[in-house]
Amino acid sequence: MPSLKDLQNRISSVKSTQKITKAMQMVASAKLRKAQEKAEKARPYSERMNHVLKSLANSYIGRDDAPKLLGGTGQDKVHLLIVATADRGLCGGFNSSIARLARDHANELLANGKQVKIITIGKKGYDILKRLFKENIIETISLREVKNLSYSNAVEIGDKILKMFENEEFDVATLYFSKFKSIIAQIPTAHQLIPAKVEDEGEKPEAIGEVVTYEYEPNEEDILKEFLPRNVNVQIFSALLENGAGEMGAKMSAMDNASRNAGDMIDRLTLSFNRQRQAQITKELIEIISGAEAL
Repeated sequence: MPSLKDLQNRISSVKSTQKITKAMQMVASAKLRKAQEKAEKARPYSERMNHVLKSLANSYIGRDDAPKLLGGTGQDKVHLLIVATADRGLCGGFNSSIARLARDHANELLANGKQVKIITIGKKGYDILKRLFKENIIETISLREVKNLSYSNAVEIGDKILKMFENEEFDVATLYFSKFKSIIAQIPTAHQLIPAKVEDEGEKPEAIGEVVTYEYEPNEEDILKEFLPRNVNVQIFSALLENGAGEMGAKMSAMDNASRNAGDMIDRLTLSFNRQRQAQITKELIEIISGAEAL
C-alpha cells in the first residue's frame, strides 16, 4: 500500500497533468474555429472544380487522346499513396484512423501483385506506417514549422507528385486524409488524384444551378492542360485544411476526456488518501488509549 507521501505526490502530479490537458483543450478550441472556417470555405471551391472537371471529362470518355492526368498511363502496376496526417500527437485516434485506411489499401494492393510507393505528409503518419512499409516510403514531408497553411504549401507537394507522374514513376496516385464533420467525428477518406477521378458530390441540380451545356474558349484540351494540374493542387490543399480542422477537433475532444479522467483519478486518490490518513489517526489514538490504560 502506498504511503501518505506517495499518495500526495501522485495527486499533485495528476493535478499538474490536468492543468496541461485543460490548457491544451483551450488552445485547440481557439484554433478549431479558425481551422474549421478555412476548411468549410475551401469545400465549395473544391466541389465546383470537381463539377467543372466532370463536365470537361465527359467529352473524353472512350477517347484515346485524353490527357494523361485524366485518362492515366493505361497501366495499373505502380500505386502512389499520399498519406496526410498531423505532425503532432495527443489527438486521439485521428492519425491512426488515416494510417489504418492507407495500410489496408496498401496490403490489398501488395496482395494483388502491385508495386506500392508511399509519401507521408506529417510525422505521425510516417511513425505509424514505417513499422510495416519502411521500404515503400520514398519521402516524408513535414509541415511542423508552417504556422499558417497556405496554397503555396500544397503547390510544392503537388509539383513533386506531378513531376513524378511525368517521369512515369507511378500509374495511380491516391490521397488519404480525414474529412472534418464535427468535433467528435472525422471521416478517414481516400481520394484518387491521378488519373483524375470525378466523384459525385451528391449535389442536387438546384444546389449547383440548372444543368446546362457549356462552350469553352479556348478549346477543352487547352483548358484541361491548365486545369488538371491545378485540380491536383486544390485537392491537396483542401485535404490539408480538412486535416487541420479534424486534428484540432480530435485534440479538443481527447484533451477534454483526459481532463475528465484526471479529475476522476484525483477523486479516487483523494478518497484513498483520506481513508489511509483516518486509519493512521485511529491507530495512533488506539495506541495512546492503550498506553494510558496500561498505566
